[in-house]
This record gives sequence, C-alpha cells and structure tokens, in this order.
Amino acid sequence: MADKRDNAADQMKLWKESRGSQKPDVLTTGGGNPISDKLNLLTVGPRGPLLVQDVVFTDEMAHFDRERIPERVVHAKGAGAFGYFEITHDITKYSKAKVFEHIGKRTPIAIRFSTVAGESGSADTVRDPRGFAVKMYTEDGNWDLTGNNTPVFFIRDAMLFPSFIHSQKRNPQTHLKDPDMVWDFWALRPESLHQVSFLFSDRGIPDGHRHMNGYGSHTFKLVNAKDEAVYCKFHYKTDQGIRNLTVEEANRLSASDPDYGIHDLYESIAAGNYPSWSFYIQVMTFQQAEKFKFNPFDLTKIWPHGDYPLIPVGKLVLNRNPTNYFAEVEQLAFDPSNMPPGIEPSPDKMLQGRLFSYPDTHRHRLGPNYLQLPVNCPYRTRVANYQRDGPMCFTDNQGGAPNYYPNSFCAPENQPQVREHRFHVSADVARYNSADEDNVSQVRDFYVKVLSEEQRLRLCENIAGHLKDAQLFIQKRAVKNFTDVHPEYGARIQALLDKYNAEGAKKKTVKTYTQHSTYATAKDKANL
Repeated sequence: MADKRDNAADQMKLWKESRGSQKPDVLTTGGGNPISDKLNLLTVGPRGPLLVQDVVFTDEMAHFDRERIPERVVHAKGAGAFGYFEITHDITKYSKAKVFEHIGKRTPIAIRFSTVAGESGSADTVRDPRGFAVKMYTEDGNWDLTGNNTPVFFIRDAMLFPSFIHSQKRNPQTHLKDPDMVWDFWALRPESLHQVSFLFSDRGIPDGHRHMNGYGSHTFKLVNAKDEAVYCKFHYKTDQGIRNLTVEEANRLSASDPDYGIHDLYESIAAGNYPSWSFYIQVMTFQQAEKFKFNPFDLTKIWPHGDYPLIPVGKLVLNRNPTNYFAEVEQLAFDPSNMPPGIEPSPDKMLQGRLFSYPDTHRHRLGPNYLQLPVNCPYRTRVANYQRDGPMCFTDNQGGAPNYYPNSFCAPENQPQVREHRFHVSADVARYNSADEDNVSQVRDFYVKVLSEEQRLRLCENIAGHLKDAQLFIQKRAVKNFTDVHPEYGARIQALLDKYNAEGAKKKTVKTYTQHSTYATAKDKANL
C-alpha cells in the first residue's frame, strides 16, 4: 500500500529529497553533448523511417544493448523447440519470398518463448508479456519474426525502449522490483494503456507456452514478383486453444514449479503431442495506409479484423526438443533485420529501432561471428561476403577469396534481382512527438467490447492489486489515464485503491500504536 512503505520502496523519493532544491542535471549523450529531445526519434516526416544520423538514439541504444553480460537484457528466461512451417494457402500474389513458394512447402523453424522482464532464474508464471520469436531457415537466408503473444506493445517510439525496460527491471539502488518505477513510466506514457490492459487481463498469465497466440506485432511489407508491395501484419493462433492461469494458480506454480512453461513444452513434444499454430496475415495497401484513420505503423494499435480480415497462410508445428539447451536455445539469436527477398520493413518506428538493436545485442552477447553458430547459421544457403576474422571464427573464414569489393577475381557479386522495393519519402527531418496519437479509443473497445463483465472486474482487481504499492500521486495519474479510457474503468480501480489504502493506513496505525505507545495494555493490543 502507498502509506506502508519502507526505505527500499521509497528509494527514488528519498533520492529526490536528498537533492534539495538542486535543479535537474543537463541531459547529455555519453560524450557529454546536450540532448534537446529524449522522447522522439529523428525521422523523415511523422511516419517516416529513422535516420542513421540520429546519434542520440544510437548512443542510447548501443549502450543499452551492452548492459548485461552474458544474459539477455530482456527475454532472459525462455524455452525453445524446433519444427517446420508448412504452407496451406497461396499468398504468392502478395510476396515472392521462397518460404511461401507453393502449397505444401515445408521450411525448418526454431521458436523461442520467453518472459520479458524477469531474469534467467525467474518463474515462468509471472504476469508479463511473452516473447514468441520464430526463426525460419529459408533458401534465401534466415527469416526472423521476433514477436510477442500480444498484437500491441507499450510504446510506439524506439527511443523509449531502454527507459521502458529499466522501469520494469530492478531499482538501481535497492535491486528490488519497484512499483513506483513501473507505474511512473506507464502513467507518464498513456500509449501504454492498450498493452497494460491486455497484460492485467486474464491473458496476462498464459497457461504455459502452448496455449497462447503469437504476433509479429509490427507492420511489415510484402513484395511480390512484380515488385508490387503491400503492408502486412503476421498472426499465429494456437491450435491448442487459449488457456490462462488464475492468479492463485500462477502463484502456486511460481513456488512449486517455477519452470512450468519450459517443463510443459518439453513434455508435450517428448510425448509426441506436437503443438501447432495457424499462421495468418493481414494486408493493407499503400493507398489504404495513406487514408487510414490512425498511423498504421503504430505498435500500440491493432488493425481491426473487420476492415482487414485474417488471411490464412500455413501452420507452425514444433516436433523436436533441443538436444542441448545452451547450444540451441541460450545461443539462439533472433534478428528482425533477417528478412529474405519478398519481406521488408515498414516505417514502424519500433521495428526500425529493432533493426539496429537486435543484431548489435547479439554481436555483444555472443560475438561478431554469432551467425556461424549452428543454431543461427543460415544453413540452407551459402554465405558469401566480405566479412572476415573476428573472435570465435570457426569456419574456413572463406579461404583465399578476396576480402574487398569491387574486385576482379570472381568473388561474390551483387544480385540486382533482389533489390529492395522502391518507395517515395519526402518530409521534413525532425523529432516528431507521437505521445498523444489517440491512446484510448482501441483500449476502450477492448474494455467494453472484448471483455465480459467478469473479465472487466478481474482486470480492475489485477491492476489495483499491483498499483496499490505505488505512491499516491502515481496512483492518481494512472487512474486519470484509465478514466480517460472509460469512466467506469477508472472508477472501479479507484474504489479498489481506496480500499487498499484505507487498510494500509489502519495497519500502519496499529503497528505504530502497539510498538511505540507506552500506555497500551496487553488487553488493548489483543483487541487491536
């Protein structure tokens, strides 16, 4: 409760008080250069791609990627397995990618499921988004779909990603999870309302990894053989059916079987009960994107299925457990910039940031030759380039082939036929503030139209049960955001918080009276 706090819970408040009237420091890069805007990427227009010259972002992200050695900064706890992707429907009119070449085609895959915020030894049954990353070993190189079990995310601008993850991790002084950090960030960034509502709903604690959906989440681009392009989103729906844990079940399993998700997946495959997911796409034309009512590249929003229906594509099947967890799961590295011809990025700011962040992380965590590791190697094609040397190179290092380009000695050549789709961009380069791009409409639909009355009650109870441990001013700001979504949403959470805060105040009064009053008799204390 907000009124029952110790020094660890109040660390940030006490730190602020220790500064007295001292003004905030000047925000700078690692090189000491002042920063004008730490909330928005430098992009070509409000919906355009980011620029390499955005040194504020690269300074932030490159340092963030190197914060943990050797554990993953995020998605540290995970389970993995192997199988295949089989095409059941023809979508070659949308994409020339070989993975979609014909009905019946199978492509080897690896999938890793994970929690996001917890460390490697944390429990599988915590309330946390789940990573759902798919690696497809295609003839044109690997295709990595680094998705989640939710179609949306907490933020829409990659500049905020390190701060978001920091807020979900541990307090830098107390090394404890800190509700003030979590809710302070969420309440200050109302675009998180959609994902927060999903997270604290029944689906916030999946029953293992087999009973949840997966989503590419981002907007991507598909390009066909005629060089015609559309935007798309990827969905994978569990064939086992959605199943979630209650709070009580999750707490019990956290103590009795903290590796429940890993255990369940392994045992299912070992028993021949192979889990599968039906794979779909949504498609939006460039013309539709231009006229759409909101930014179609906004990761905090979905594309309504009524307007952009799911188109069936194929099926993901897992039929092999890893032979060694470290070699095949811990070293398994997903990189959204791994896209074969026919699949390209959109201007989605979060995706654009991840194109840099993920491979940079892997080069730090696993080394510059991480793609030579068997589990990451694009083994269905031949790698030929001008990259050489580096630690842990265990191939022939491309022998005596020239290591410079251009050259006159029959070394790897450009392939003009796989040139990226051409598109026009023209806008002013600036840091466009995307904080207020309608943060409530889709959340209101989720609360009113998707959830039942019982589910709405549990959602509010789950939120209040977590929010009660944040300071009162943070509670107030968060409730204001939920009220903006729907008056009932905010009122229900506030009523529960009033109850929790009153109980906390009473307990604090009793504790103070019984411990410090020299006039309280034994009978008084017993009655209390």
